[in-house]
Amino acid sequence: MDLKSKIILIYGPTASGKSEFAIKLAKKIKGEIINADSMQVYKDLKILTARPLKKDKKIKHHLYGFQSGKKSFSTGDWLKLSIKKINQIRNRKKIPILVGGTGLYFKALVEGLVKIPNIPPVFRNKVRKLHKDLGQKKFYEKLSKIDPLIIDNIKSTDVQRSIRAYEVKKFTNKSIFKWYENTKSDFKKSDFYKIIIDFPRPKLIEKINDRSHEMLKMGAISEVKRFLKLKISKDKSISKAIGVYEIREYLKKVAIKEDIAEKISIKTRQYAKRQVTWARGHMAGWKKLNQNRLNNFLKKI
Repeated sequence: MDLKSKIILIYGPTASGKSEFAIKLAKKIKGEIINADSMQVYKDLKILTARPLKKDKKIKHHLYGFQSGKKSFSTGDWLKLSIKKINQIRNRKKIPILVGGTGLYFKALVEGLVKIPNIPPVFRNKVRKLHKDLGQKKFYEKLSKIDPLIIDNIKSTDVQRSIRAYEVKKFTNKSIFKWYENTKSDFKKSDFYKIIIDFPRPKLIEKINDRSHEMLKMGAISEVKRFLKLKISKDKSISKAIGVYEIREYLKKVAIKEDIAEKISIKTRQYAKRQVTWARGHMAGWKKLNQNRLNNFLKKI
């Protein structure tokens, strides 16, 4: 199997073992790993975001724990940095391996990022108020009149995408789907070798439960104590990391310690389910590998 000219993408739900697989693969093919997880870019929460440990860093890792949680970090920011890293790694005659569970990052890399102009918050708030006043059914009918392209592309019950399509059409006078047409990746489709880790749901739940308990043993409560002292706004992405709210409630004496791991586990399982759903809807054609096939894949290289 010749992977020398490829950019390898490894996607999987949280706790599916994708980081361990990426490290094994990198050792075999002289690869370097680039983070594709939106929470692991931040330096403030190492334990709760399950960032790779130092003992795993025999292989070069990039874009992990470098960004302050006080600053915003968009998909566009990640894309710009990841493209730069990919090119640098290739120039060193190494193989870039991107690993993570943020589907939007992979979508942006493979398909390109839609370059829609920034829409002012005041304008966006007016659209949201209109949606609230009309309700989804009438709002969608109004949207379909100004942008007929949405009829075959957005379900009538999809609130978020309907609102986004409306604000884009009204602000730019151009359908969001016309913006999509002008979007392209910096790389050819043939440059990518795309893998999804297919992990059985019952075993994944077991791993998530174990990891939730392990995080507490590793010092997640102390980590959140330090994090809260930074006074990072609750609307920042890092503040929404799974475990922050649960531990904060315990520190405020609203919840008991014995319940923390279970609450983190439940929320993580819900997140993992959304990741699997994303893959089903956006990653047709990716190579699905279960544990046995992962091992066979490594043996064949």
